[in-house]
Amino acid sequence: MSLLFEEIDSQPSPLGEISLRRRRIPVFGDRDIYEVKLGDEFLMSSTFVDAEEALSTLGLAAVQSDKLSVVVGGLGLGYTAVAALKDARIEELFVVDALAPVIDWHKNELVPLGKILNADTRNRYVLGSFFDLATAPNMGFDPNHDAKKFDVILLDIDHSPTEFLNAANASFYTTDNLALMAEQLKPNGVFAMWSQNLPEDSFEQLLKTVFASVDSHVVSFFNPFQNVESTNSVYVCIK
Repeated sequence: MSLLFEEIDSQPSPLGEISLRRRRIPVFGDRDIYEVKLGDEFLMSSTFVDAEEALSTLGLAAVQSDKLSVVVGGLGLGYTAVAALKDARIEELFVVDALAPVIDWHKNELVPLGKILNADTRNRYVLGSFFDLATAPNMGFDPNHDAKKFDVILLDIDHSPTEFLNAANASFYTTDNLALMAEQLKPNGVFAMWSQNLPEDSFEQLLKTVFASVDSHVVSFFNPFQNVESTNSVYVCIK
């Protein structure tokens, strides 16, 4: 193992070989950077997590209820889920991921936030395709409670509404399938989604065919590699 780089684990998955790595980058000093690589593509990194955390804070800020049941689509490195659990109103959190190795890395605490998620009794890992469960409202996200309704659904899987981790995900971004997901929200429930791009007007218009209210938020953060502000976005929709 090098002090500057370590491959912690590598496993096959339905989408290809997936690996967990840890590295040091001089610009970040002695901070460990965790990253996940899927095949030849870098899937996620702990380098910049502001927008992943903002997905939770912005989405939860839009709901007025207490005793919340919340779904997170895409476990990643755990930042969205951990940020959500900081909200004391949450009674239960279902974190859905299609990749068993990603869930196992958290359960086995190979990633830093695994320990936090495992210690919080409100958190549950759900192995499955978010998109399949989102479009099957008679089954839904809770393996023990068919057709359950949720207060908030937070989604961070694809790179953007037009750039997909898996080409099969494209079919989710339609009025019909978004409406099937919205059936799993309670009245005035919230759907929020992360994107690596600035807000796209065409997607905002699509969301408005399903949701009563649609807002887009630009999340800025400093990028020391380019010495500039970088941006992601979060869409927040109310049923």
